[in-house]
Amino acid sequence: MKYVIGIDLGTSAVKMLLVNRNGEVVHEISKEYPLIQEKSGYSEQDPHVWVEQTVAGLSDLLTNSNISPDEIEGISFAGQMHGLVLLDENNEVLRNAILWNDTRTTEQCQQIYNAVGEERLLDIVKNPALEGFTLPKLLWVKEHEPALFKKARKFVLPKDYLRYRLTGQLHMEFSDAAGTLLLDIGKKEWSTEICNLVDIDPKLCPPLVESHAETGKICTEVAGITGLSKSTSVFAGGADNACGAIGSGILEDGKTLCSIGTSGVVLSYEDSDEKEFQGKVHYFNHGAPNAFYTMGVTLSAGHSLSWFKDVFAKDESFDGLVSEVNSVPIGSNGLLFTPYLAGERTPHADAAIRASFIGMDSSHQRKDFVRAVLEGITFSLNESINIFRNNGKMIDSIVSIGGGAKNDVWLQMQADIFDARIIKLSSEQGPGMGAAMLAAYGSGWFDSLSDCADDFLQVEKEFIPDRDNVEIYKKLFGVYQEIYGLTKKMNEVLLEFRK
Repeated sequence: MKYVIGIDLGTSAVKMLLVNRNGEVVHEISKEYPLIQEKSGYSEQDPHVWVEQTVAGLSDLLTNSNISPDEIEGISFAGQMHGLVLLDENNEVLRNAILWNDTRTTEQCQQIYNAVGEERLLDIVKNPALEGFTLPKLLWVKEHEPALFKKARKFVLPKDYLRYRLTGQLHMEFSDAAGTLLLDIGKKEWSTEICNLVDIDPKLCPPLVESHAETGKICTEVAGITGLSKSTSVFAGGADNACGAIGSGILEDGKTLCSIGTSGVVLSYEDSDEKEFQGKVHYFNHGAPNAFYTMGVTLSAGHSLSWFKDVFAKDESFDGLVSEVNSVPIGSNGLLFTPYLAGERTPHADAAIRASFIGMDSSHQRKDFVRAVLEGITFSLNESINIFRNNGKMIDSIVSIGGGAKNDVWLQMQADIFDARIIKLSSEQGPGMGAAMLAAYGSGWFDSLSDCADDFLQVEKEFIPDRDNVEIYKKLFGVYQEIYGLTKKMNEVLLEFRK
């Protein structure tokens, strides 16, 4: 039997899947690592820890799976997007990586608009300047750490640095490069125009490759530590959301994905870069060849639930926390939650907005708050679906993956709030499976990623909207949409009191 490995480098852990030619996950390993948050709005990680934990995980994977290293044909990656890894002339890391959920760069976003112009930026990169993207991070380091920035010779994104450490070869692929604000999305090349306008040397940008391209073999050092064969092919991989789309079969026009991890996304396949969403949603290159996807983002989706658990139910399991949600009526007994714990991305590109519980009274119990958190996360994701529909996209069925697919009550909630059929896959592995599929396709197991999806992915369950619930949620969604505007100025004032 032949195998591939999909490595998903997430925000809180790296997950490795060993997948056979039938698409079955025969073994999986997860290794956690911490965030570094020195002050409000800052979010960093040490790239060396990604490598250490991945190498340890690969070693465990081979030891525990009892297969020959020669049976592993390929490895590929999914990775957290936007994070800045700065390298010197020897490709040594210059500082901690600044992550996607770091919001210190509001001033740099304005600098980009001043230099490039909002309209011209949308023409080239198809996305607005937001704090989470990579270019504002580059400009922040250049301004605040000039001596260090002068030593920089290349920047890469998290999974690209990890791949470099496994192979010794430095590349970036298109789906992740699309989230830097430096890639011309349509031409699939670095924009020298933007580089020149913001005074960033284009030589900082690494060579570009396709997601399924072979980028090298396992280097001698890593082979020695992990037990992997030096003949194992390593493929470029993709951004976590692009790989989540691949791993969920979002490979043709009309297919849509809802993924709830730390952040949450609603992602829809596009066969060209020609549609216009006025920058209201993201527009990125897909991990599939010659394809694109549009995407709305909720910054604190699963994070909102894990925050609530950590603060109010630290010693309880997630299953225990949500076990009573079904006994709470729609609308959480008049309680609404907005999941703006770390600002928001879609439809409100606002780093200062913060979360709210609205409608609390002394009758509310913990289970009401838990349901309100789930409903608030889902309302936020529905904002993206609303934008898609208002721009002419038909969305009647959605594949749901991540934390939101682990609970049937939440899946039915999604069906009712989104007013769409929700599909749960039998083996829901999201970005890790997408990475494994890129390795399988790159290894020549299939003629296309769609053929791979047909073999690897099966539907387990479907959830159909309840018409009565849909109507109640439409009314509640209207109230939810008002909260942002009514709390925006209050949060701006409260910002000065945050330490």
